[in-house]
Amino acid sequence: MTDRIRRRPLARTRAHAPARPGVHHLAALGVIVVALAGCTASPTPEASTPAPAAPESLRPAAPEGELPDELQTELQQIVDQTMTEYVVPGAAVGVWIPGEGSWTSASGLADIEADAPVSLDMTWPLRSVTKSYTVTLILQLVDEGKITLDDTIDQYVEGITNGDSITLRQLADMSSGNSDYTTTDAFGAAYSADEATIFSLADLNGFLVDQPAAFDPGTQKVYTNANTNLLGGVVEKVTGQPFEEVLDERILQPLGQSGTRYLLDASAWTDHPNGYVLLDGEQVVQNDNLSIYGPAGSMVSTLDDARVWAEALGSGLLLEPATQTERQNGAPLDAGPPYDLYALGMGETNGWWGHNGEGLGFTAAVFHDPASGASIAVFMNASNVEPKAHPADQTFRRIAELLADRTAE
Repeated sequence: MTDRIRRRPLARTRAHAPARPGVHHLAALGVIVVALAGCTASPTPEASTPAPAAPESLRPAAPEGELPDELQTELQQIVDQTMTEYVVPGAAVGVWIPGEGSWTSASGLADIEADAPVSLDMTWPLRSVTKSYTVTLILQLVDEGKITLDDTIDQYVEGITNGDSITLRQLADMSSGNSDYTTTDAFGAAYSADEATIFSLADLNGFLVDQPAAFDPGTQKVYTNANTNLLGGVVEKVTGQPFEEVLDERILQPLGQSGTRYLLDASAWTDHPNGYVLLDGEQVVQNDNLSIYGPAGSMVSTLDDARVWAEALGSGLLLEPATQTERQNGAPLDAGPPYDLYALGMGETNGWWGHNGEGLGFTAAVFHDPASGASIAVFMNASNVEPKAHPADQTFRRIAELLADRTAE
């Protein structure tokens, strides 16, 4: 079982799955899924209940006007060069700088066989950027006094090894030490039997029950999807609502993110690019099963909604100031994606705060610089680049370096 599934680009049927996956086959999927890196409407309020704030009341506006022509040219050169270097079929990229303007770019192909170009209104998988939404929900519940970061996971999800000592903070900063479901025999068998299986959050967390710990809680920082999915279970337990409803009510509606969804059934995912992996010189379309990630990576979004999330996340718009400060207390990962440090559901790179994601033919990077107020969002439809690289993150870093050089001049 692996995300490197040979399919024709226009095919939407389930790819053939191996009948008897071996240990190496399961391990490969674990690496790919960990790399990552449908909303239900909220209930109608009672007549006596005050009407909620307008959905777009908290949505940050994009900077007015366009960035200078010379800067736009340099930005597009970075995108083009990175796409060429990593053989990326298509990309959607945006840069927003307060006081200077905005720049967005759609480059290359969304579908190679159909020769269909990328457009700016397409929806892209956020992959692990989803983690930053999930941890934000947790921190909102902390702000409301409903939970604390020192609570242990056994108070909310049963059967997790060391559950009486693993704290919510350790799950959020990737220091829990619990196993990842992607490496379990049960998940491997279920996925290989039918790659179109739609996994629920309960399914994904169920694969973790009684699994051996990878290390003692708090002794290392190893990035896994399982950590965040357990936090998704906390959200459901505390609120008494499905994860997608809580996400919609607490984040998507207040930020006016109408193009963003928590989506498990890929058949409902429309107007999106194909995800590709380059295998033996051939661009191969990947399986589009979104449900294998859960609250760790099952969201899809648009470029402009990514702009909004970059600013909301990096500025702490949805949290108390003290909570945002605590959120940014982190350290380098011992194993995981490229960040200078990883904190509570967000990473930092050269002063930029945000998250990246990778898996099943896509990479994403969504970051904000609190010092300048600038934001960068990158979506690319290529993953698992060899030698190992993260095209969207590399594009973000190169753009951030260009902006820093301009400031220094």
